[in-house]
Amino acid sequence: MKNFDRSVVGIGVLADPVRRQLYQFVCSQDQPVTRDQAAHAVGVARHKAKFHLDRLEAEGLLEADYVRLTGRAGPGAGRPSKRYRRGRSEFAVAVPARDYELAGHIMADAISESARTGTPILEALSNAAAGRGAAIAGGGGDRPPSADAALDLAVRILTEHAYEPRRIDRTVVLANCPFHALATGRRELVCRVNHSLLQGFVDSIAPDLLDARLEPGANRCCVTLAALPGDRHGHDSAPASSAAEGTMRTI
Repeated sequence: MKNFDRSVVGIGVLADPVRRQLYQFVCSQDQPVTRDQAAHAVGVARHKAKFHLDRLEAEGLLEADYVRLTGRAGPGAGRPSKRYRRGRSEFAVAVPARDYELAGHIMADAISESARTGTPILEALSNAAAGRGAAIAGGGGDRPPSADAALDLAVRILTEHAYEPRRIDRTVVLANCPFHALATGRRELVCRVNHSLLQGFVDSIAPDLLDARLEPGANRCCVTLAALPGDRHGHDSAPASSAAEGTMRTI
């Protein structure tokens, strides 16, 4: 999933109890805090607070600026003090990987469309999911020339979106559901959304080569991706070509 390594490192920084206390103190204040203030609040030496605060800043959990606390400027005003505040970066790790933010965007898009146009909410959900699927496919580059290439591309892209895709011959099975918790008690609705999303994805990368099929199974996503029969540029074309060549040689 995107930014997984970065999030793991960022959250791992908070494993140190002193660092975690300093982070929580900074976040609880309505104004940026200095090293002296943080050290006093947590009860550690200033140099120790400095070390941990700077590490939190380096990993993006805190941000910092410099100000002269005396309010004076020019010679004799003293050195500016470094102040810390909560960073704007977000860190989240789920194992297995989930993507509830994506589900939230789909729901928000659908509600907005339904309120604006009067589209029935289930139809709006399908439209919103298909649009998000197309957006996911947007980073795939040029369209693949064959079903084999399309399956490989799907695996590469969907790996970054929590699906844990696994290719089995001419099919891609998605071993993980990014919306697992939502599907509990709402399986039909979530599977409908997921199918629309992946159909939008397929229609963007290889509409004539792949199909998104709603095939619920145990311990996996409800959708599979399959190569369409009659792929003129993939496996199916080789036997026909060989047969044609054989006929020409016979003639």
